[in-house]
Parts: sequence; structure tokens; C-alpha cells
Amino acid sequence: MRARLHSLGLTPQLAAIGLGGGLLSGLLGVGGGIVMVPLLVLWAAYSQRDAHAMSLGAIIPISIAGIATYGAAGEVRYGTAIALAAGSIVGARIGAGWLARIDERLLKVVFGTFLVAVAVLMGTRG
Repeated sequence: MRARLHSLGLTPQLAAIGLGGGLLSGLLGVGGGIVMVPLLVLWAAYSQRDAHAMSLGAIIPISIAGIATYGAAGEVRYGTAIALAAGSIVGARIGAGWLARIDERLLKVVFGTFLVAVAVLMGTRG
């Protein structure tokens, strides 16, 4: 069984990254990219582009689990969520197109700059 899971790419390391990403996503409302991408690059040795692509693939199940939990508690504002989703679908298509073409080094710089900017804004506002 273990060899079969490993052949599918399901390693304990990836499971731990997924667990951490899902836990923080549910707790903090962060996308998988903020947690999973750095861990996939730094701990699991994936390329930046592959880490982004894998994180995008993990968004749907993470979102479904979060919606089910928050929805059961009556905490999801569906009208707002639908509006965000509509814009996100368009933005994700454009962003995924850029991801396929952007230089790997530039992608790392842009992503790192984004993370620092978000940390500074969150720390100085509110």
C-alpha cells in the first residue's frame, strides 16, 4: 500500500504540507498558495512553477471543505462569495496563463515581494 501511494506522489511530506495548508486555510482564510507554495519549494524541493500549479490544484477540495464547515454554521455570505468567484475565475485564467510563460526567477521575486507586502500591510493596518 505504501509503495502504491508513493508511486502516486502521495508522500508523508506532501500530506503534511496539505494538512498545514488546509488547517491554515480554514483557520485564517488564506489561499493554499501562501502556505503551500513556500513549503513545496523549500521543503519538498519542487520548482516554483510546479509548486504554484500544485497549489492551484489543491484549491477546490480546500474550498469545498471550508464552505461545508462555514456553511453549516451559517457563516457564508453566498452573494458576496459568488461575486468574488466570478472575478476570481477571470483573474485565475489570466494568472495561470502568465504562470505558464513567466521566467522562474521572476516568478520567485514577484511571489516573495507579494508575501512581504501582504505581511507589512497586515501588520500595519488594523
